[in-house]
Parts: sequence; structure tokens; C-alpha cells
Amino acid sequence: MIEILREIGMIARALDSISNIEFKELELTKGQYLYVVRICENPGIIQEQLLDLIKVDRSTATRAIQKLEINGFVEKRNDPDNKKIRKIYPTEKARQAYPFILRENDHSNAVALDGFTEQEAAEVERYLRRIRQNIEVDFEAVKKGHKRDY
Repeated sequence: MIEILREIGMIARALDSISNIEFKELELTKGQYLYVVRICENPGIIQEQLLDLIKVDRSTATRAIQKLEINGFVEKRNDPDNKKIRKIYPTEKARQAYPFILRENDHSNAVALDGFTEQEAAEVERYLRRIRQNIEVDFEAVKKGHKRDY
């Protein structure tokens, strides 16, 4: 049996551990850098859109965003047209951390793809994108309370 998900999981955990160590000096922990990147790329994003980009549940995102807000990385503002909507914006602290996070990401990509040709790297990306899209179908269904058939 091919263990592709085991390999992906090990890669993800290793990179997450590296990032948590690397970003400690920025006062970012436990995957918070993912939120900073997405919020910097999408200023004024609402939490539901952020959940979809990062693929986490609401409670996980709420805790992470609260910690980022407390630590001065993001701020929430009311939407002027709809008071029920709170938009999330990066602060100057987040905007300063953003380039460092991107450099680390670029470095990790280079390390991961060391020895791959451009064509091989493109194929890996294409295959991983297909895997993600396949998984997203189940992810969305389970989020809505559906059970998977095993």
C-alpha cells in the first residue's frame, strides 16, 4: 500500500516544527505564521474566508486569531456596511514579519525540491494540488456533519 499521506504528514510536521523554531523570535507559535501570511495577502478578510484558505475549524481559527490580536499581529474592524461582519487586518508588526516568513517558505521549498528538475517540481505541485482537491471534498462534507464511507 502506498503511504503518500504518511509522507505528506511527516513533511508537514517537520516543516511546522522548523517554522515554530524559526519564528519564535517573531513571537509566532504553533502555526500562527500561516494566519499572518493569509491575512497579509488578504487584508480585510473575514474569518470564514480565512478558515477556507487554511483548512482549519472555527474554534482553532478563533483561538489563533485571538492570540495574534493580543500579540499585536492583527486587528479586527467592523465592516462599515454590515456591523455583524468583523474584518481582519494585518498590523505593522505582521507586515514586518511577512517578508521573513516568505523567505523561510522559499528556502523550505528550495530544500524540499533540491535535485528536482523544473519539470519534476511542476509535476509534484500538480499532483499535490490534485490530492488536496480530492481531500477538500471530504473535508467540506465532514465539516457539514456528514460521515465518510470507509
